[in-house]
Amino acid sequence: MVLNQSYEPITVCSAKKAFLLIYLLKADLVAERSGRVLRSIHQTFPYPSVIRLCSYIKVRYKSIELSRRNILRRDNHQCQYCGKTNPPLTLDHIIPKSRGGSESWDNLITACVKCNNRKGSRTPEEANMPLQKLPRKPHHVVFLKNFMGKVDEAWKPYLFLD
Repeated sequence: MVLNQSYEPITVCSAKKAFLLIYLLKADLVAERSGRVLRSIHQTFPYPSVIRLCSYIKVRYKSIELSRRNILRRDNHQCQYCGKTNPPLTLDHIIPKSRGGSESWDNLITACVKCNNRKGSRTPEEANMPLQKLPRKPHHVVFLKNFMGKVDEAWKPYLFLD
């Protein structure tokens, strides 16, 4: 993981790219992956897990595209009403479109067909179907780690996952 000079997570990069930034003195090693090393003919180097850039980079706001696939990923392919993970899964508007509900991260959730039909054009409160968790727009780095699977323990303090 690459941190800005302010320790804000920016992105995820390969160990090769991270080592190159360290070697060129453009980044500092913050945390190394235990049990792994990088080797050259004559030297051994720590395998980078978290690096921090030496100079501050102004990062343009990174937005995640609002799409069916990304809503399903955010909700971990799980119905937000009953918790089922078996398909078919649909998208549900918390505030129905017929009542002015928008297409937004805060109003779309994953729901199984049964729960979506049961809720109909009512709000979760009217249908007496509480949400398991409130939807929100994911942070781009946290969303990136979902593509990678398991998160390295050294990343957690910077992703606020402790």
